[in-house]
Amino acid sequence: MGDPKRDSLNVGSQRAILVGVVHPDVGFGRYDALDELKGLVKTAGVEVVGEMVQFRESPHPSVCIGRGKLDELKQLVQSTDAQVVIFDNNLTPSQGRALEQSLEMPIVDRSEVILDIFATHARSHEAMLQVELAQLMYYRTRLKRMWTHLERLGGGGLGGLGAGRGPGEKQLETDRRLIDKRISELKSKLKEVEERRTRTVSLRREQPTVSIVGYTNAGKSTLMRTLTGADVLVADQLFATLDTRTRRWKLPHFGDVLLSDTVGFVRNLPHHLVASFRSTLEEARQADLLLHVVDASSPEAERQIQAVYQVLEEIGIEAKNVVLVLNKVDRIEDQSTVDILRRHYDDTISISAATGLGIDRLAAIVAERLSGGFGEVEIEASVGNGRLFAWLTQHAEELSRTYTDDAASRVKIVCRMPRQAIGAIPSDDVTVVERTGKPVVAASA
Repeated sequence: MGDPKRDSLNVGSQRAILVGVVHPDVGFGRYDALDELKGLVKTAGVEVVGEMVQFRESPHPSVCIGRGKLDELKQLVQSTDAQVVIFDNNLTPSQGRALEQSLEMPIVDRSEVILDIFATHARSHEAMLQVELAQLMYYRTRLKRMWTHLERLGGGGLGGLGAGRGPGEKQLETDRRLIDKRISELKSKLKEVEERRTRTVSLRREQPTVSIVGYTNAGKSTLMRTLTGADVLVADQLFATLDTRTRRWKLPHFGDVLLSDTVGFVRNLPHHLVASFRSTLEEARQADLLLHVVDASSPEAERQIQAVYQVLEEIGIEAKNVVLVLNKVDRIEDQSTVDILRRHYDDTISISAATGLGIDRLAAIVAERLSGGFGEVEIEASVGNGRLFAWLTQHAEELSRTYTDDAASRVKIVCRMPRQAIGAIPSDDVTVVERTGKPVVAASA
């Protein structure tokens, strides 16, 4: 029997066996090696009917798993009536084809599952472009697997240049040209999107920006909703969020900041997928502060933290101004788990986005990090200076207000505000003195 026909990446609603090759250093029995893959295929709508894990130094170069395990897998396929085998590893095109020939059924790898989920969840025009680009870059090196049903039609010949080039091989060449052309078009369109987004983000530089990053399903969207009250999708599934959402967050004693939620990361995120989503992650690249949200209740929390830092480095984001937010602490039975994470990483805070635990403390930390500290100022101005009063409402905490003359036409306000905002107080009809006695030159009207 030849290779099964493959003309789609869709893995949903199929009976699947999950397979993973894991390095022995990861440890036997410390955690479920296929736990994350189970979450991915659950999101993709797959029914799991069997599992297999092999611990070995490195994947087998030709079939990923060892030959003995391959025989076991054949028996498992027959006994479970599986329709597809899904590997937690990223397979090379040759490994995928060899496995399909041996097992006589479709083989799907980790990247394929992630691409399928992204294609299902893409809603905006930008996300659809990004997913299509990632899919085509994945397809291109695997066209031979997709077209093996046509290769069997290939004819013989008398030798010489082009001998034996049947319709399948000609179709491969045609498809590669079409794919290359479409990839070029998509890259051009996404470059325009990235430039437009960069300009948009740059125009907002007068307002502090905070970006939420983290592993997929760590609770980023829940935190976004808790902080801003925004009506954003919150779902217990991987990659529920593909588009960046930006909302206004009013920080107590600070003022408004722009808060952005981003697509979640996973370990071994396909490189072509990361490249496709660079424009979406522009918000994180330009942010004044990153909130790295971690599911502290996950046994894989530490590995997930490292996976996020790896992706951030890959897309050119320096993780220098980061607050590590240990989320879902309400689900933790053993507090030592959090204590270990806090010892390993600086600038951490424990919260529960679902219950609100620690949210006030998080807001105070963010305000402190954005402002570089607070200062108190005395502002004297006309009572009719509405522009000033509106600005103070957004950026400062009023401590006292007194009128300075009998006509009550002048007012003195004592405020607490971020030091970086003191020099930006609007209007030339004011006198500003910091409580240290230092006069401040206010911004012109």
